[in-house]
Amino acid sequence: MPRTIPMMEERVVRLTTVRRSENGKMENTFLQGKAPVTVSANTKAVFLLDQSYLTNAYPELTVSKGKGALVTLSYAEALVDAKGQKGNRNDIEGRTLRGFDDQFVADGTEKRMFRPLWFRTYRYLQLTVETKEEPLVLDDLAGKFTGYPFEEKAQFATSDSTLKALWNVGWRTARLCAGETYYDCPYYEQLQYTGDTRIQSMISLYVTGDDRLMRKAITDYEHSRFNDGLTQSRYPSADFQVIPTFSLFWVCMIHDYWMHRQDDAFVKSMLPGILGVLNWHEQRIAKTGLNGPQEWWNFVDWSTWKNAKDEIAGGVPNGARKGGSSILSLQQAYTYFRAADLLAHYGKNELAEHYREQARRLNKAVYAQCWDASRSLVADTPDKNSFSQHANILAVLTNAVPVEQQGPLLQKTMADTSLTQATFYFKFYLFEALKKTGLGDQFIAQLKPWRDMLAIGLTTFAENPEPTRSDCHAWSASPLYEFLSITCGIRTAEPGFKSVRIEPFMGDLTSVEGKMPHPAGEIAVQFQKTSAGALTGSVTLPANLTGTLRWKGKTLPLKAGKQAVSL
Repeated sequence: MPRTIPMMEERVVRLTTVRRSENGKMENTFLQGKAPVTVSANTKAVFLLDQSYLTNAYPELTVSKGKGALVTLSYAEALVDAKGQKGNRNDIEGRTLRGFDDQFVADGTEKRMFRPLWFRTYRYLQLTVETKEEPLVLDDLAGKFTGYPFEEKAQFATSDSTLKALWNVGWRTARLCAGETYYDCPYYEQLQYTGDTRIQSMISLYVTGDDRLMRKAITDYEHSRFNDGLTQSRYPSADFQVIPTFSLFWVCMIHDYWMHRQDDAFVKSMLPGILGVLNWHEQRIAKTGLNGPQEWWNFVDWSTWKNAKDEIAGGVPNGARKGGSSILSLQQAYTYFRAADLLAHYGKNELAEHYREQARRLNKAVYAQCWDASRSLVADTPDKNSFSQHANILAVLTNAVPVEQQGPLLQKTMADTSLTQATFYFKFYLFEALKKTGLGDQFIAQLKPWRDMLAIGLTTFAENPEPTRSDCHAWSASPLYEFLSITCGIRTAEPGFKSVRIEPFMGDLTSVEGKMPHPAGEIAVQFQKTSAGALTGSVTLPANLTGTLRWKGKTLPLKAGKQAVSL
């Protein structure tokens, strides 16, 4: 098959600091490639090295002499204490490195280079040398960074300079989770999971304008479909695994692509697969009008789900196994509405109307059976013995609750800590709901968990709130996309990004500027908020692109080129 994506980027990265040495002396000049280190005969020396940030690289260690010496390179995102906890990622006191190892035996000749066959992910690299009768010379140690050659074309700056660190760390997170495929995380699985990939794709479109890895991912999932009609949860993968909710998000991903890129032949080629996914879910609607019992792994989020005792696997809400989950029913409706737009666009009007009607019925069933009037919240099941942010976020996104209730419901969802809380992954959908309800001004205040990660020394965003397994998980980089789509307010207004709708939500910020790539060029915005609450600034659109600017209920038409705006 012809390759559909470019070759990976490669460049040299070097560790910066020797943090600890045992039975040997090593200076930072060794890490700069300027001063070889000799480990004496019959010695076990250990050197703890810190790059100061996480990276993906092929380590290249060059050694001379030292016949029979055993050399071990160990890699970790962070060190751990006696209880196995990471704590502040900058701390090494009383901590040890636990991680993957590479090991080789020196053959005693000059300038032998060891490089593993696949990249390693590390902030900390520990070098352990056990010599025999002959001293070993460590000539040099460098890394060859590898990753998909994304270019950061978007820019974002505001009156709050602390947001820049969130942008930079988010961008590093997104970069380390993209190679020949998107990865959920670089240190562990390195697998392309659909739930993660949908978010990664939006970051790619907005920050780089490069849609090739997104197209490849959509195609990979299409190739993963099996006789049930569903896609696999992650692909390519030797292990067969199915997450039906992720098959729905694959359909949403195709809708995302269609809204941002003009490529009818590609999108049309996915319609048979889309129908397979929709049909599988339709067959599992129970007589109640809600989802019936669901097989496979119905992952929603790594939250601590209350009353989900029937669920065997983690991440699954109450009601998946026995049926009646409002969350799974609403996610189905969410996808059906998007699929219906696609089907109608390609002339399948009857099917489109069928799935719209199915979505409305699911919504109605959820509202009738799961709405708890005493709490003014959607429950996770008709039993009303568990409540989550997830069910209420999806109820807003699908219009399962009346429009006038959506704003207050979302406010309550954010404020009520007794609800099962969305983790970093599902906050993407919370942010989408803020946009939908006109509550985007609250987005910046929702970033405290990301600021907390920076405060404990993370240099990428983690999979989960502490204690987390993975320190780098692309789904947590979603603020990058939201800075451009909520704070700067730039969004596609029709399929193919043929027009733009700009509705900035600045919260407490006094000024914001951003730019992002568009298939026809570049969209740039620069806004200030006056003390009276008016909006002034400028918008620049590529040739032939038009749109509208919205601010506090007022609208202004936008034309191609640069224009001053005031509302």
